[in-house]
Order: sequence, then C-alpha cells, then structure tokens
Amino acid sequence: MSVNTVLIVDDSAADRTNLELIVNNAGCRVLTADSGQNALKLAEENHPDLIFLDIIMDDMDGLQACRSLQEAERTRDIPDVMISSKSNKADKVWAMEQGARGYITKPYSEEQVLDQIKRF
Repeated sequence: MSVNTVLIVDDSAADRTNLELIVNNAGCRVLTADSGQNALKLAEENHPDLIFLDIIMDDMDGLQACRSLQEAERTRDIPDVMISSKSNKADKVWAMEQGARGYITKPYSEEQVLDQIKRF
C-alpha cells in the first residue's frame, strides 16, 4: 500500500502543525482533526491511507477513536499509528490491543514519522 493521504489527529495546534509539515514534506496530502470525534467523521468521508492519532484528547481520546475506527467496516483497514507522550510499555501494548498498528513517543523525530509512513 502506498500512503498518499494522511489524517493527523491531535488537540494541540502546535503538534498538528509540526506533524503536518513533516507529512507534507514527504509528499502526502494532509487532513487534520482536533478531536477523536472529528477524526471519525474525516476518516469516514475521506478514507485516508494512514492516521496519526494522539492519545490524550478531551472529547474522545485516541484509544477510543482507534477502537471505533477498527470497528467500523469502512475504516477498519486504515492503519492507525498512535503518537503520545505516554511511554510505558503497557501503554504501547494497550494501544496495539485497541487496533493500533504503530506507536511513536513524543517528542518524536522526523525520521520516526517518515518510517511509519514508509511501513504502509
């Protein structure tokens, strides 16, 4: 699978902008959402090739969004990569159990983000 469109989900405008720059520079089209609820809507409407999801958000955290995306027939095939300041092994294992296909710990490097894009 080739990644052409990436959905970036983070409630922090600074983090969204930083990721958007990295993903744009990789030649991908970028969609952004500031909440889990908005992510579900955008994923359903646009079917991106990859989703980067922050875990800690107010209205619906990234883990809840990941579960919902994996349960929905139209979005279950979209790989979700969690991006979080939570760095415990248990957090990573739990994210994978929710359906995440990758995990990047903040602060992250451009190379880590690009490696995830190349994986899919």
